[in-house]
Amino acid sequence: MSGKEPCPLVVVRPSRGIVDEKFVVLVQNLPPGLAVTVHALIHSEDDDFWEAFGHYISDDRGCVNVAKDGSIGGSYDGVKPMGLLWSMKPIPGSRPGLRLRKKDVHTPLVVNISVYQGHMNERFKDTPALACAVAERWYKGPGVQRVGITTNGLKGTLFLPPGAGPFPGLLDLWGGGGGLVEYRSALLASHGYVSLALDYMTPKTSGNNTQHVGNDYFEAAFRLLQEHPQVCADRIALLGLSFGTSVALGMAVYSPVIKPKCLVSVSGSHVMPVNGSLSDVFAEIKKNAHNTRHDEENRIIWRDLLLPIPDDPSKKVDVGQIQCPVLLLVGEDDQNWPASESAEDMRQMMEKAGNSHLLTIASYPGTGHLIEPPYSPHIRASNFMVAQSRTKVIVLWGGQTVPHSKAQEDAWQKTLVFLEDHLYGIKHR
Repeated sequence: MSGKEPCPLVVVRPSRGIVDEKFVVLVQNLPPGLAVTVHALIHSEDDDFWEAFGHYISDDRGCVNVAKDGSIGGSYDGVKPMGLLWSMKPIPGSRPGLRLRKKDVHTPLVVNISVYQGHMNERFKDTPALACAVAERWYKGPGVQRVGITTNGLKGTLFLPPGAGPFPGLLDLWGGGGGLVEYRSALLASHGYVSLALDYMTPKTSGNNTQHVGNDYFEAAFRLLQEHPQVCADRIALLGLSFGTSVALGMAVYSPVIKPKCLVSVSGSHVMPVNGSLSDVFAEIKKNAHNTRHDEENRIIWRDLLLPIPDDPSKKVDVGQIQCPVLLLVGEDDQNWPASESAEDMRQMMEKAGNSHLLTIASYPGTGHLIEPPYSPHIRASNFMVAQSRTKVIVLWGGQTVPHSKAQEDAWQKTLVFLEDHLYGIKHR
């Protein structure tokens, strides 16, 4: 490129936004018909680098619009407006088993977007870029407050939307990996919900085991939401992911205190002993440890631990007693949990009990276990810390990148619409 031409320019609109908001990447001031690579890079909080890139040809005006123009190679093909995010993978040479997750919601995901001459697939670090820009992607929107919770023996984080409220509330339960995971709750607060991310699996919560974590713990969390001055006490939802779904369903059916307005299940199951502590639940699962499988790369497949779906009513939540609307989000290639089989059994149980009108199932082909907020990278397998033994394994979650990423976007929109319908009373056609 000669020095007489205007300098290439990369523009990201908006350059600062919420993670579930689309952005537009524009490259301008290129020679017409120039082959370029648009590259996105994130330096994670774990000190790893994630990248995605698309191959483009500038148009007659010397422009590339990633939202409208098709990539002819790279991490994704075709017109994929958000492909620079959802197709991200660790850069070559990275540690195995990585998963990109935001830990500090006070700071954004910083996406560095660069443009290179030619169609490149490697050596981006060693090649000078034609132009660069930075985009900030936030889980915690402007005005959202984060409050640590340690009262009544609870360990969690409460996220409050901006304004006086009152707002609908939401109890956010993650899965068997344990820990306090905040980013989804922060995002839900950015959409107008007081969201409590609850830790219930780690030793600090459970006294070095889970036998003391029972109904009382979850009921205390639900009461905390009910009694908060910024929460509508009669408009509280439960959101469970994976094992968190089992807990949420069990509480919704059997607890005299927890009466949710609605319930969202992500990649979950109703299969669990209906009486007993969390330790009893895991003890029951361990009885099926012989059903553990491994793929050709020796990654663990746990979906058979709950199969076949039992007929014994003492081994699964009686969802026929559910009295609130339920949304099940199901990945049909879930290799970690039998979400599809569980959804079908729940449908049959509720149909038999006469409450199937409360059930909505969104089932996605080619989609794995980790159905995250939209535009998150698809993670087919990653390291996993087993909460009970504190041992690290690599777990196969499943899914294929393109269908899984489409499912994440659709599932999140369905979740927001479902919550608006039942917590805000906003009806969607």
